[in-house]
Amino acid sequence: MKFVIVIPDGCADEPQAELGGKTPLQAARTPHMDAVARAGICGLANHVPLALPPGSDTANLSLLGYDPIRYYTGRAPLEAAAQGITLGPQDWAIRCNLVTIRDRIMVDFTAGHISSAEGRSLIAALQEELGSDRLRFYPGVSYRNLAVYRGADEAAPFSRDTQTTPPHDLMDRSVLDDFPRGPGSELLTAWMSASESILARHPVNLERQRSGKLPATHAWLWGLGSAPRLPSFLDCYGVRGAMITAVDLLRGLACLLGWDRIEVPGATGYLDTDYAAKGRYALEAIEKYDLVCVHVEATDEASHQGQVREKVQALEEIDRHIVGPLWEAVSKLDQYRILISPDHPTPLRTKTHSHGLVPFALSGTGLAAGGAATYDEVAAAAGPRFDPGWRLMGYFLGKASAEQTAAS
Repeated sequence: MKFVIVIPDGCADEPQAELGGKTPLQAARTPHMDAVARAGICGLANHVPLALPPGSDTANLSLLGYDPIRYYTGRAPLEAAAQGITLGPQDWAIRCNLVTIRDRIMVDFTAGHISSAEGRSLIAALQEELGSDRLRFYPGVSYRNLAVYRGADEAAPFSRDTQTTPPHDLMDRSVLDDFPRGPGSELLTAWMSASESILARHPVNLERQRSGKLPATHAWLWGLGSAPRLPSFLDCYGVRGAMITAVDLLRGLACLLGWDRIEVPGATGYLDTDYAAKGRYALEAIEKYDLVCVHVEATDEASHQGQVREKVQALEEIDRHIVGPLWEAVSKLDQYRILISPDHPTPLRTKTHSHGLVPFALSGTGLAAGGAATYDEVAAAAGPRFDPGWRLMGYFLGKASAEQTAAS
């Protein structure tokens, strides 16, 4: 049996006036996704419990078959795993975004999609002036970076009660009421405040301003957590997996699950990603692995920017270059299953992640057609519902029946 998962991150949405009252999924031309839905079942899943924040960390943990209530410790530790950073029992990883704040308003949570090279230079400056035996800053991709606080032989000042706000939740809003709160918040706030003067005088930012680009004005700290302890996917489900993504969060999840990570040239995590290359690499990976997962961030990025047409276009590119070739290839096999599902909704209206059900389409060996004609939120509402959503993975892999895993 071969298994394929395609994750159009954050693609679930609300009806849009600009699209004639349709959701982006309804408006997009996605013949291959629709074919998967027609051949199998189309339903809904809830991947983010109300007790947890609606992020890609909690949602993808659930989508990949792990109960986030049991296993979630924070977003940053997953990204630390992607970079090969080992966390000790008293250590905490902290997400460090390079952002643009003007007049106390979050103008851009990506600092104008600052380049990775520029980001490395700025992170090096933060390390030089703020780093210590306890605190170290690690460069990542573009605006997405990390800090690690080493607790050593004493407990770190942070806890699960430390509250932080993702910067993408603050687009075009004041940041005054969203600085860290709770245990250790004074440290986080002090580092964030100190970053302003360090970054303001940095040559990278001075050059960006001369070129008419947004400067990275602050390091925004959030998503902190301690080391997670996840059982391997092979132990849980008996399947060898591989991940294709341009996002460290998914790379880290793959690492912790024991999956191989396949790096694709031209995969950016943005709207300009090379969809066709992702499709080609996934086709090659099917020959080697039991399960291949392709994650695409572009749909989520479009929502964060409030770009309706770009979100529709991203869905069409995913359908044409990724779902289409994969569906054609696996449907010729004797035994296969394919799953298409976002992790969480990211409404264009709010420009941020939200709780709520997401539509999935699932087809393959042993699954009879359920009557859906298209793949979208409305069609999925007539199908089975998985709540909690982490149980969907067992059903997808044929480890449990829909009656055993889906809520009525």
